Amino acid sequence: MTVHPPGPFWTGRASNRAQWLFAAAGAACLALGIGLAVDSSWTNGIVPLVMSVVGCLAVGLLILYGTLAFVHVAVTVDSEALVVRCGHIGLPRRTIRLADVASVEFLPQITPQQWGGWGCRWRPDKGTAVIIRRGEGLELRLGDGKLFTVTVDDAENAVRVIRAHLRTLAR
Repeated sequence: MTVHPPGPFWTGRASNRAQWLFAAAGAACLALGIGLAVDSSWTNGIVPLVMSVVGCLAVGLLILYGTLAFVHVAVTVDSEALVVRCGHIGLPRRTIRLADVASVEFLPQITPQQWGGWGCRWRPDKGTAVIIRRGEGLELRLGDGKLFTVTVDDAENAVRVIRAHLRTLAR
């Protein structure tokens, strides 16, 4: 049994089904690399074949990890922290203590184009972000002035819960 700290507890998720198409492309690259290694006639030279096999396997693994890690995001807020976990195994993960948060804002429309694509992003003028899809999200302004943005469904309620915790912490 999991015991949660006192006060409001909030969880939210966001997902991006389009990422599965990229995962399929990664799997196809892996299959091509394996197919080249198994079915190729090794008579034309080993170096080009090894380079092709290794290249296909590396690209396939990178695409698979990069897409499966960002198919969905889970966000949890309790009285102590906001935790963001990406993908099926929860990595990458980011924990932000609410004691370090100065303010939080609801953002009704976040686009991957604003951040340069999907995934974990950093921009000098905007801070860091976990962008899974287009849509609503929240932005935390930390005590040191840095920003953290995440796209998540029901972000407006997350903002209410975080603000309630911040008021409690300010007392």
